[in-house]
Amino acid sequence: MVEENKKIPIEKVDGHTCFACGTANPIGLQMNFYRLGDSICSDITLGEYHVGWENIAHGGIISTMLDEVMSWTVLYFKRSFFVTRKMDIKYVRPVPVGKPLIVRGSIAGNSYTAGTEKVKAKAGIVDGNGHLLARAAGEFVLLPKEKLEEVPEGMKQEMLALFERLGK
Repeated sequence: MVEENKKIPIEKVDGHTCFACGTANPIGLQMNFYRLGDSICSDITLGEYHVGWENIAHGGIISTMLDEVMSWTVLYFKRSFFVTRKMDIKYVRPVPVGKPLIVRGSIAGNSYTAGTEKVKAKAGIVDGNGHLLARAAGEFVLLPKEKLEEVPEGMKQEMLALFERLGK
């Protein structure tokens, strides 16, 4: 059983250039993740290069963080390859730069259509005072390894090894 208030760091695959979580992207968000109860979270402070309006985060950066935390939620709890099928976002309050934020995702349900599993996830961004700044709901389609023709074999193997390590 997982303690509700204990942060459990989640390992990432090293060396990739994903804008949100890649360790080899010098202009990326460098998001790291941890499990907290039934949620996957990331603590982040956005900088001056993430603005839309002065001191306010760009909407695309906000949607990227929400998509990424939901993706890591699916990855962690389903240990499967997947793609984002759709995402709905509600911008509740301005998201500041230069202030600590928490991005949090959780699984909201599963469905099956014609043998394909779809996972619903939800996410939110809160500030240091716990105020909700933005939220999203997403749908993700789980993919078998055999359907990933475009993904290099090395990356598939790295992800399978990560799934294995997460399972322990």
